[in-house]
Amino acid sequence: MQLAPAQLPAHLQRGLRPLYVLHGDEPLLVQEAADAIRATARTQGYTERTVHTVAGAHFDWSGVLAAGGSLSLFADKQIVEIRVPSGKPGKEGSTALQQVAESTAGNDTTLTLVLLPRLDRMTKQSAWFGALENAGVTIEVQPVERGALPQWIAQRLAQQGQRVLPGEEGQRTLQFFADRVEGNLLAAHQEIQKLALLHPPGELRFEQVEAAVLNVARYDVFKLSEAVLAGQAARVQRMLDGLQAEGEAEVLVHYTLAEDIRALKRVKDAMAAGRPLPMALREQRVWGVKEKLFERVLPRLSATALENLLHGAHLVDGIVKGLKAPGWPTDGWQALHRLAMELCLAVSPSTRR
Repeated sequence: MQLAPAQLPAHLQRGLRPLYVLHGDEPLLVQEAADAIRATARTQGYTERTVHTVAGAHFDWSGVLAAGGSLSLFADKQIVEIRVPSGKPGKEGSTALQQVAESTAGNDTTLTLVLLPRLDRMTKQSAWFGALENAGVTIEVQPVERGALPQWIAQRLAQQGQRVLPGEEGQRTLQFFADRVEGNLLAAHQEIQKLALLHPPGELRFEQVEAAVLNVARYDVFKLSEAVLAGQAARVQRMLDGLQAEGEAEVLVHYTLAEDIRALKRVKDAMAAGRPLPMALREQRVWGVKEKLFERVLPRLSATALENLLHGAHLVDGIVKGLKAPGWPTDGWQALHRLAMELCLAVSPSTRR
């Protein structure tokens, strides 16, 4: 049984199931979902808890299998928590997890909670995950994307009795807050809690938020790709500055930008050769969020614009490796800024090149 995180509170009010599987790469939201399950379990008499963290291929699964069938002298009900940080339990673990899934059927004395990271498609199709999914409740915790972050912040503020001013002032406040905490949801949660300590319930002015919220944003080089293709120039500048400050490798940032330019060029060439756009995207292994972005920007890009971008990417490849190129900055990060801005400009809705 699959369940969305937002459905969990209502589900728990109806009663517990003997098995829950949480998977996702947003630690705060996974922790909160697990806490909600544990809290409900405690109210129903699950007073004992054991935690098994799978560390490496030589982990001894016998303790996990034995835990489900053993109760202490002091508790009638228990929570057995299985954490697999790698998301890869191995051959022995796969067999063990299938046995765990089977043992939970009709078990009203043991609640099993399995915590996993974000899983790829192949792992979701594995026998062990299928067994867990069929036997219990699986909850996939998705990260809060940048576009949804202001609303998420507003909802968290509301939970502690606070809100931003209405209208443009409030939107400006939420956007500022989101810029400060992007990519770091746990820190965002802490900054929201800080506002509850600093200010009473009610409306928050922009100046109050600006003075209180630290810049704790953490940037993902692969999210940079999405921001560039969306033409979000100001956000791209912040992300590049943040990646540089965090010590990200120039070569990796260049590879991300250059790979997008190469993929755009290949898809454009395939379309010129008569390939339908959906087929060309599949052949170039472009899907998900990036597929939608490609569909939006390709009509704005001419073959000449892509040739120029490809040439620029080639020059920046040399710059980040210590070479010089006429007319380009000698500093690798400055060259990356220029390349990213050129791509941003090329895909901008107001520009057709």
